[in-house]
Amino acid sequence: MMDTPAPAPDFSRLLAAREHDPFRLLGLRRDSAQWVVRVFHPHAESIALDCDGTMAPLARVHADGVFEWRGAAAPRLPYVLQVTIERRCERLHDPYAFPPQPATDDLYLFNQGSNYQAYRLLGAHLQTRQDVAGVCFRVWAPNAERVSVVGDFNRWDGRLLQMAALGASGVWELFVPGLAAGTLYKFEIRNRDSGAVLVKTDPYAQCFELRPATAARVSAPSRHAWNDAGWLARRAQWDWLHAPLAIYEVHAGSWRRHPDGRCYTYRELAQHLVPYVRDLGYTHIELMPVTEHPLDESWGYQTTGYFAATSRFGSADDLRELIDACHEAAIGVILDWVPGHFPSDDFALAHFDGTALYEHEDLRLKLHPDWGTHVFNYARNEVQSFLLSSAHYWLAEFHVDGLRVDAVASMIYLDYSRRSGEWLPNRYGGRENLEAIAFIRALNAMVHREFPGALTCAEESTAWPMVSRPAYVGGLGFSMKWNMGWMNDTLVYMRHDPVHRRYHHALLTFGQLYAYTENFVLPLSHDEVVHGKGSLLAKMPGDNWQKFANLRLLLTYQATMPGKKLGFMGNEFGQWDEWYSQRELDWALLADPGHDAVQRLACDLNRLYRSIGALHELDFEREGFSWIDCHDADQSVVSFVRRARNGSCAVVVLNFTPVPRHAYRIGVPATGRYREIFNSDSRYYGGSDVGNSGDLETVSAPWMGQPAQFELVLPPLAGLILIHADA
Repeated sequence: MMDTPAPAPDFSRLLAAREHDPFRLLGLRRDSAQWVVRVFHPHAESIALDCDGTMAPLARVHADGVFEWRGAAAPRLPYVLQVTIERRCERLHDPYAFPPQPATDDLYLFNQGSNYQAYRLLGAHLQTRQDVAGVCFRVWAPNAERVSVVGDFNRWDGRLLQMAALGASGVWELFVPGLAAGTLYKFEIRNRDSGAVLVKTDPYAQCFELRPATAARVSAPSRHAWNDAGWLARRAQWDWLHAPLAIYEVHAGSWRRHPDGRCYTYRELAQHLVPYVRDLGYTHIELMPVTEHPLDESWGYQTTGYFAATSRFGSADDLRELIDACHEAAIGVILDWVPGHFPSDDFALAHFDGTALYEHEDLRLKLHPDWGTHVFNYARNEVQSFLLSSAHYWLAEFHVDGLRVDAVASMIYLDYSRRSGEWLPNRYGGRENLEAIAFIRALNAMVHREFPGALTCAEESTAWPMVSRPAYVGGLGFSMKWNMGWMNDTLVYMRHDPVHRRYHHALLTFGQLYAYTENFVLPLSHDEVVHGKGSLLAKMPGDNWQKFANLRLLLTYQATMPGKKLGFMGNEFGQWDEWYSQRELDWALLADPGHDAVQRLACDLNRLYRSIGALHELDFEREGFSWIDCHDADQSVVSFVRRARNGSCAVVVLNFTPVPRHAYRIGVPATGRYREIFNSDSRYYGGSDVGNSGDLETVSAPWMGQPAQFELVLPPLAGLILIHADA
């Protein structure tokens, strides 16, 4: 009895680039009594199969480019094809000789929203299958009818290299032999319902070509040899709650530039930025987003590559070199990270598979009204896996020491910047974004569990309770929160002419009513020196002398108040102009004695803050702070005590007027001699050198609720730090 010939296959979906399972038609298969190798290549003039050195031609069985070889014996795997295009021959392995290898458990976790390392599953990964090197591509596009890998290697033709759908996971896979690191690629996606064809960059790409081009690039394995094992071990045991934290916020593209306007590379920043930050006494650098982004003017906050270091400044290993150099200099690195929104660029995440995939469909949830961007759909498990994996990637693969999470308030409120009728309540009728809250808690739990000692800092501008408290007690789980209230009150107060400050004294004191409800960072960040707000120095009232004195006083106030510290680049030497991301800081100002003196003051404040336990050990506890006098509004003076865990203390007195105060009497917490160890009015810092030489002897008489007192000279627009001379 003869075998019944198999029915002729239907190539219509393949030829129309609508095939979700190309392996059912292409590659090696058994057809009745014969073996068949079938290839689809519409550009090929001819194709031959290497049968142990003999080239066996494939017959063209369809005019649009379907070729077949038939034989009684199967060719040796993996077989080699010789393809002739425009009279040029190329030997290659057939991608459809390598069936998909779905990682079932990883796919399950991805679909469940708990795959924290989805960057190892999806994207483009160099692999070797059957001793053949190539690239495995995987992408999540559940509403696609067909997905193809496109690039220079196939003329960006989506009919070629159609990928295989991996069951109901929504993930597509294809191994393409012969491709190497550096290959440019995108995904061409045909929507199942509309038939619309979109060309998208890879959401999981770890490398991109230089802007304005937007193709992803197959990344090579890292060759960086880390030297920070000791740092990571110490970080895991780090008592950050009681440690000094002085953060230098940096925009990598505008800290310094070459004379021709070129940005410093990551490696050049390692050579120049790291010693600068170390010498000024900062403990951490916070990098504004260095994730890939298409628009320089977005400063990185409109991210398109959540797993890619921007190619503006070099390679991923170059960034690793910068971070490693920081760690060798005992400087931590915090990465500004943006899970709250993403840009609407057609080549990236927006409407990724022809549907609202990463974002919401409903306009009341989808669009961010302030930035014209899309809001992530945190209710979707795969979106949670995507974002959690991005966080994990930077912490695991780049050894960053923390994440500053941007725009948290916009994530947790459904009505953020929206008017009535423009937002959709949650299932209980409230304004809280329950899914975003669940994501944030999962994020913080993952970071603190997987990366001991790593920090998460929230930029959260409202009175949401327990932002920096663990999720198991009802908090959001962040390590710390930016104190936006302190920042706003302080800058409003400092803008006032000193003659009027007496009427706004509460702006200095109100913050202590809530200062210990969270683990606060006191930020003077980039947001306060752009968009017409002016630099810190330019905000200050008065003539030039008073402006510099006010800035020195502001920096002293920040350094001595409870809370960890953050300052934006340029603040430390009194940048005159507000920050502009397209040019470097005004480093020439350091030739001026006034600016040089401010930099010395910033350095000394960091040194004192780090070395005196009273100024940092109890930043987050009421026991670390008490007012001596917060009521002297008429003279615009405040005084307070900072305490360490061992009971030692520092006395701080701040005069916010240009009037020197002689014989100014304050109460102090112990009898004996006190020594002035810092005076922001010192001539060394460009001041008038009014102050207190020698030790101050107390009088053993109660005053201001303290057991002892002394009189001192309070310099104009200045702050003093005093410690017990006998300690």
